[in-house]
Amino acid sequence: MLSINNPGNIRNNASIKYLGEIQPSKNASFKQFETIGYGYRAMFRDLNAKIQAGTNTISKIIYKYAPPEDNNDTVSYINTVSSMTGISKDSVLSYSDQRLIKIVAAMSKVENGVYAVLSDVQKGYDMIPLKKKL
Repeated sequence: MLSINNPGNIRNNASIKYLGEIQPSKNASFKQFETIGYGYRAMFRDLNAKIQAGTNTISKIIYKYAPPEDNNDTVSYINTVSSMTGISKDSVLSYSDQRLIKIVAAMSKVENGVYAVLSDVQKGYDMIPLKKKL
């Protein structure tokens, strides 16, 4: 969903509003963002919520993010992200972990079929205040 600046293919959910989100989205199923940086910021915010809830490994994150019951090849997704980042699928992550930049870039590649521009991913990460990363 790069055409609507949503590199994580984050679905529309009326109860969650992200900074930089455009409402209504051009796509009824997926959120739209003002810039790709805001789209990556939304991915980091989503991962932050998952990590704070104990979903703190690549394996756990992807099972929540792209569950098999939604017709995803979740195991392949996990293995691809782990392989692309060099991070074990069971390595415990914290939100302040710089490895999340690599993870989000790899997730964007899986979601969109093209490699993420790392400077765009970094912009999204940098939009999160440090106090929110802990």
